[in-house]
Amino acid sequence: MKIFLSAMLLIASHTGCVHGQPADLVLRNGKILTVDEKNPQVQALAARGDLIVALGSDQAIGAYIGEATRVIDLQGRLAIPGFIEGHGHFMGLGQSMMRLQLARARSWPAIVDQVEKKVKTVRPGDWIIGRGWHQEKWDHPPSPHIEGLPLHHDLSQVSPDNPVLLIHASGHSAIANAMAMKLAGITRHSSNPAGGEILRDRQGEPIGVLRETAMDPLQSAWATSLAKRSPTQAEADRKQAIALATAECLAKGVTSFQDAGSPFALIDFYRKLAEAGKLGVRLWVMISADNQALAKNLAQYRIIDHAQKHLTVKAIKRLADGALGSHGAWLLEPYADLPASSGLSTTPAPEMAETARLALKHGFQLCTHAIGDRANREVLNIYQQIFQKNPSKQDLRWRIEHAQHLHPDDIPRFAKLGVIASMQGIHCTADGPWVIKRLGERRAQQGAYAWRSLLNTGAILANGTDTPVEDVNPIPGFHALVTRQMNNGQSFFPDQRLTRQEALQAYTLNAAYAAFEEHSKGSLAPGKLADIVILSRDIMTIPTKEISGTQVLYTILGGKVVFEK
Repeated sequence: MKIFLSAMLLIASHTGCVHGQPADLVLRNGKILTVDEKNPQVQALAARGDLIVALGSDQAIGAYIGEATRVIDLQGRLAIPGFIEGHGHFMGLGQSMMRLQLARARSWPAIVDQVEKKVKTVRPGDWIIGRGWHQEKWDHPPSPHIEGLPLHHDLSQVSPDNPVLLIHASGHSAIANAMAMKLAGITRHSSNPAGGEILRDRQGEPIGVLRETAMDPLQSAWATSLAKRSPTQAEADRKQAIALATAECLAKGVTSFQDAGSPFALIDFYRKLAEAGKLGVRLWVMISADNQALAKNLAQYRIIDHAQKHLTVKAIKRLADGALGSHGAWLLEPYADLPASSGLSTTPAPEMAETARLALKHGFQLCTHAIGDRANREVLNIYQQIFQKNPSKQDLRWRIEHAQHLHPDDIPRFAKLGVIASMQGIHCTADGPWVIKRLGERRAQQGAYAWRSLLNTGAILANGTDTPVEDVNPIPGFHALVTRQMNNGQSFFPDQRLTRQEALQAYTLNAAYAAFEEHSKGSLAPGKLADIVILSRDIMTIPTKEISGTQVLYTILGGKVVFEK
């Protein structure tokens, strides 16, 4: 009898369910990778409410099944923690789906044709907005062109009465037609702003291409037009964008989204939706604002695990430079294909240092966009100075967003300083065909997307897509991390590849750690959020060529199935 009672007590302590409530959800008969080194793989899982209550064998978890329990038979399929988008633009993703999508255009005339068709559907004076073009992905350069970029005349001809703003895939340059430049006050007499450039022809006339901060007058003119909407229409547009972004994320297995820069007004809107139970993914938001606004508002915008862990605001986003594709990344040496330029510094160092002081004072993470090797070095220098002046402040987990191109001397500094490299694997394979053109062979090999080198020094690497720059789908990003294979079939310096386990961790537990959220997400364990993805294929074992065909079958958020294929 004593042996029997002891066995029953042991079962009860293991399952917590012999005399307890049944689970709301049980997954069984599968390969569940937990990304928890203490219990890396199990057959089954039970969740009650938002949380995981138990993991183990089918037999053990069977004790959690009650009359109302939803049971999903995995049929041997792979289940993993929900993907965490480590760096993206949530509202931008939704908005991109409401505008001209230019990523697949393979020539400048094809883009002009899209605009011409759009003109026929809008009223005169309405802005036409598009995003996603990339001159390096066109089949041939436009004619005529400046630095491989088109002149605005074709665009202005097909849209004489509608201002047009076509944003580069990176978001760091744009093409505008004559009407848009007129509304923005951009003329041959306009000067290049600090951190920006207006491209001109030989006669000094703007060609319609603007880099970095030179886009600001266009953005302001567009914003003036948007401000004319009624409050009802403005809110409806925001809700539509958020609904589209949410559906896209959940269909692709993204349960948490680290939003790389939103203004206070948008954060207020996110909070309103979260409190109403209408924010469909978990958002972790970086604040995008100048130092004056940050100093005034940070104290009341430190929001952690709000509305059942659907909204956290505890980081600041700043930009040190632009993008490599637009020749805006700030380099230590000139561009190989544009020797007159070393890129652009978009935020002065004293301003960056003040942001760092504000972040430290208010307990915020600082997340700084830095793509070029000069930008990364300058940001690391600022971080190091702040850390040295405040030795009592530990485990800050400040981040560099992108960290795409590093000087070899700066690679060990990430681990030494505790700076997280928030990178995007898909950028490597999407950009790889033209990176050597920009940097030259030596610099590209030494420090372009140096994932393995960073990991070997002990740095924490988190992954994302920078959506809408790239598709928010994690599967191509996972494939990129483990193969570095470009569309041409070649691998971009394959010695920097990650293992599949490292790639999975970069998309789950590491991304959670990069947001101080590893206690609640990023791995599957009792007491953690039941955010789970079930895949059609085992991406950890199938041939790499089959990874890209993997689909999300179920997305589970807080123990509830929110997407089912």
